Amino acid sequence: MSGSTIVPWVIGNWKMNPAWASSQQWIEQFKQHLQQSPILEQQCHLAVAPTAIALNRVQVQLDNAPRTVHTVAQDVSRFSGTGAFTGEISATLLADSQIGYVLIGHSERRELLGDTPDVLKAKITQALAEGLTVIYCVGETLEQREQGVAEQVVLQQICDVATVISEQHWQNQMIIAYEPIWAIGTGKTASAQDAQAMHEKIRAGLAQLSPAGQQVAILYGGSVKPENAQELAACPDINGALVGGASLNAESFYQIAQAFAANQS
Repeated sequence: MSGSTIVPWVIGNWKMNPAWASSQQWIEQFKQHLQQSPILEQQCHLAVAPTAIALNRVQVQLDNAPRTVHTVAQDVSRFSGTGAFTGEISATLLADSQIGYVLIGHSERRELLGDTPDVLKAKITQALAEGLTVIYCVGETLEQREQGVAEQVVLQQICDVATVISEQHWQNQMIIAYEPIWAIGTGKTASAQDAQAMHEKIRAGLAQLSPAGQQVAILYGGSVKPENAQELAACPDINGALVGGASLNAESFYQIAQAFAANQS
């Protein structure tokens, strides 16, 4: 069964970019694009994930955009509430700042910063408890794909955290982002057919975990750009994009969003 009735999400992951002056310029340019040629909210959800230091400032600058553009945290602490955890930002503090969305499980966090399955479960638990929507990232390495275990790896990454996600959470607070690690920042991208095949497997896996699995948005990430967005948007189980490098250019990000919105017309 397809997830094609799901309103797509296009989320820009800015990672450790850019300086504040560039962020301001991006926001003004993106607002202008939305003003000149609107993307309706029922056609596509829009969001950006700036650095932690810029979260609230970006949020304030987007408040007067022609339509809602959500602000997403790139990470969250596994510790709850407030306390003696230097450098950490808890889900409690994100919620207190009206940040309603958070990325968890990005491959860069897993590979470079020690986010093990136990750490990810703790982070998801904290985020869900505070009412945040989790964009949970999964994906395989090139070696795993060449060994023929890509689907097994990706589905296991979902199963790794499924025990802390309730039926209600699947219905209201979970988004999955599939990002083949070998395509992140490399300029390479999975073919639309390969991406759709993996998304279809993820959809089937989610359906086994929860009746709500058919309505969970599954986003594709990995060198998404205007040139391939239309083809990706046409795939029935690809419900949007988690955009990396191309999201740092307001026009490119807008064009990607347009491609997914047009597919809902």
